[in-house]
Amino acid sequence: MNIQELDIMKVLMDKPFVSQRILAEESGHSLGVVNRSLRNLAKAGYLNDAMQLTDKAIELGEKRRPRRAVILAAGFGMRMVPINLESPKALLEVNGQTLIERQICQLHEAGIYEIYVVAGFMKEKFDYLIDEYGVQLVINRDYASRNNLYSMKLVLDHIDNAYIVPCDIWCAANPFSSRELYSWYMVSDREDPDSDVRVNRKRELVAAGTSGNAMIGIAYLQGEDAAVVRERIRALCGTFGKDGAFWEEALYERGKMIVPAKTVPAGEAVEINTYEQLRELDRGSSQLRSEVMDVIARVFSCGVEEIREIEVLKKGMTNRSFLFTCRGGKYIMRVPGEGTDKLIDRAKEADVYRAISGKGLCDDPVYIDPVTGYKITRYLEGVRVCDAESVDDLKRCMKRLRSFHGMKIEVGHDFDIFGQIEFYEGLRNGQPSVYRDYRRTKERVLSLKPFIDRYAGAKVLTHIDAVPDNFLFYKGADGKEQLQLTDWEYAGMQDPHVDIAMFCIYSLYDKSRVDRLIGLYFDTDRAELDECNKEMRGNGNPDVPDAPAGVPAITVAKIYAYIAACGLLWSNWCEYKLLLGVEFGEYSLRQYRYAKDYYRYAAEMIREMEEDRNA
Repeated sequence: MNIQELDIMKVLMDKPFVSQRILAEESGHSLGVVNRSLRNLAKAGYLNDAMQLTDKAIELGEKRRPRRAVILAAGFGMRMVPINLESPKALLEVNGQTLIERQICQLHEAGIYEIYVVAGFMKEKFDYLIDEYGVQLVINRDYASRNNLYSMKLVLDHIDNAYIVPCDIWCAANPFSSRELYSWYMVSDREDPDSDVRVNRKRELVAAGTSGNAMIGIAYLQGEDAAVVRERIRALCGTFGKDGAFWEEALYERGKMIVPAKTVPAGEAVEINTYEQLRELDRGSSQLRSEVMDVIARVFSCGVEEIREIEVLKKGMTNRSFLFTCRGGKYIMRVPGEGTDKLIDRAKEADVYRAISGKGLCDDPVYIDPVTGYKITRYLEGVRVCDAESVDDLKRCMKRLRSFHGMKIEVGHDFDIFGQIEFYEGLRNGQPSVYRDYRRTKERVLSLKPFIDRYAGAKVLTHIDAVPDNFLFYKGADGKEQLQLTDWEYAGMQDPHVDIAMFCIYSLYDKSRVDRLIGLYFDTDRAELDECNKEMRGNGNPDVPDAPAGVPAITVAKIYAYIAACGLLWSNWCEYKLLLGVEFGEYSLRQYRYAKDYYRYAAEMIREMEEDRNA
């Protein structure tokens, strides 16, 4: 049977046959298609002479009918800033009812009570659904690092004759039925320039070119299609590089989906991805108000409704940020991420901003709260960050960094690398490191501390997080490209050469690129380099071979030692964040590798210098 014939049969399951014209209206097919389908159904034994369903048709309907549903509700819902900080997206209220409760009620109306909810972010908030609606809760512990492909992997035993439902869909009419005769994937008749698929004349979902049909995401899977999807999801989850994949990838074969489209009118099924979409759908929603929005309204002495064009920025390692406009201006709101209150002293950060205020190092914040860490800054048009592989960019950034260090700004607190290593390690509450040789690695890195202490330069305000993403190139009022340094959360008094180490390890540089950056930093000021050489030799050190670009080997060895220590520091930071469900993949592995590799590089240089001294 083809889809048209199955559509006709489904209508007849709901209503007795009256006329071909009524069947055409109910099914959405032409009279010609209806007449041809009726003849074929009768010939195949699904209809009798009175156009009534036979036992064969009833048996088919029973075999293919929906029996269960899976609701995917594990993700952060990052684009829902700022309200996703207080509630999972599935629990957003529209017209007094949460999204997920509306979906559950609609499923119940269709006679579907076997419902699996895959939760992750704020999973505890879903527990009440077990008691109130009898759902089964499935926990995705990888929600922070992997997309919903991995949520589907957890429920593969339950996708036969099942609705697959994203938690962020609001449907005006009930999209579920007690009867389904074939698999489908729901899209809107609205054109979407970002869609991956479009519906062709055969109701197939084929790869889109420049635009396609808006993807709603609700699907129905049964029979052979469910079996195929199950095996493909297993295969995809075992494939490298699929952490960010959506489960829909399992539906594609040779440029099109293996299931047909179910197309609904725009507005009948709405995906709520952003604060603005929620506001458009329900201006009276109680969740449109949040602490963050109230802060903005208070700072600008405006109503919440005047805060417009909210747009999430890329999630950082520490914070979430979003753009917004208010009273003709465009701004960025910084909201601290999970566990940040244990990692960063916001009062010290506020002190740093007071110390650098007016010095042209960055735009002074419009607002900063020394308790919550909320920060509002003006948005810079045409911003780009440093390209860590562009020598021209690196020269400008290192010159800017040296200029900052040369200001010799002071604040009342230090950034203690080794103290922070112990602090981050302590946040694990006795849980051992994920690395089997962590203790040995830590002992080796700590053995470099006496060398660092001996040759550390005079402490000045040091950025600590002077990484490529925090060097912002932008167009100034004169139209020329300007450069500033942003994100001063970790800044404190320290040897300024620590900033070189931090730039290298964030950039995931190999040794040749590390040496290049060291050379570029010192090459920006030959007089300073000469003074550095003089100071090192004045301390009674022998004349040792110079390292990159004429930099004394002792300085290079010290920076290598900083790279080892900072690698161990951020490795511990990543381990703590992992306990919070935040995974940084290659970055965390590479930080631990820096601790091990640069211990060896530094120790080897130190040994060679000692041998030369004793010769």
